[in-house]
Amino acid sequence: MVVMHVAGLTLDEQTKAPILVLKNVHGSEVLPIWIGAMEAMAISVVLNEVAVPRPLTHDLMLRTLEESGTVLLGVEIVALQEGTYFAVLSLGVGESTHRVDCRPSDAVALALRAQVPILVHDHVLETALRENLRPSTEPATEEERDRLQEPADAAAEMVRASRGMGKGRPSGLRPANKATDVASRAATSSDEPQDDESLADMLRQMEPDIKTKM
Repeated sequence: MVVMHVAGLTLDEQTKAPILVLKNVHGSEVLPIWIGAMEAMAISVVLNEVAVPRPLTHDLMLRTLEESGTVLLGVEIVALQEGTYFAVLSLGVGESTHRVDCRPSDAVALALRAQVPILVHDHVLETALRENLRPSTEPATEEERDRLQEPADAAAEMVRASRGMGKGRPSGLRPANKATDVASRAATSSDEPQDDESLADMLRQMEPDIKTKM
């Protein structure tokens, strides 16, 4: 298995769907996973260290596990079938270990909060490569390399897109497959600061709705 970390979040250039980007801790391998908008926000909250007034769903789940004497030991991405990734939670209860099926986005959101390892099985990376879901990490052109210096944060990009400020692909760039930009952004931007101002603004917009449901 390969130990990976969250390199960042970005958006699919064509569909504007959020993409979670995982990167090999000890190498250059990158694994992009398309996820939902709310799941992207749950991950972005942790990446940007945004304080929320009340526990979000993944905070609640982690606290429930802790209060019941269950320890989240780690998460694993175990399969890729027909373009869909599958993950499991590794839970410690006393001296026994249990594995629970879950979505990769939820697994990563929990792993970030619990600060536990994110593991990807070797055959998943091999399948992603074979199905062209694991892209090259090299930008195609100098113009594209310049674009990839921008920090990649899905929540911030979603805010910009909703306000009509989303950036389209500049003319003249090749129409890369949907994952190429993702890996390039991760390779060049994973150490850049996240755009927490836009994220915080999005959370403020959601606050009235959050209050009514808590």
